[in-house]
Amino acid sequence: MTIGYVTIGAADVEAATPFFDATLGALGYERSAPFPGWVFYGPKGGEMTIGICKPYDGEAPRAGNGIMVALTATSQDQVKAAHAAALAHGGSDEGAPGFRPPEATSGFYGAYFRDPVGNKYCVFLTS
Repeated sequence: MTIGYVTIGAADVEAATPFFDATLGALGYERSAPFPGWVFYGPKGGEMTIGICKPYDGEAPRAGNGIMVALTATSQDQVKAAHAAALAHGGSDEGAPGFRPPEATSGFYGAYFRDPVGNKYCVFLTS
């Protein structure tokens, strides 16, 4: 089984796109053609796997406690670029780029941040 796509709530989808364009763009993702009320992203030339939309129930979007979306990167530079783009476009830091655990010199390399709504993300690669 694979995950088909993930949806992330936004109060104003158009206002949310600069954050996602920059952050996901740093990972090689692109935005799809417009779709009413939604913005979709996916790897260039690949399937659209992340959708940004207003919550279906009409309530305000809010971050889920304990929910995190982890996105794969292809290099440490990509991890750093996505983290920097997130912070430059209204996100907040949840863990600077680096190895986990910090004393490691190989293995899991990642960075953590939250979007302006408060949703948590990890961008990572393993070696």
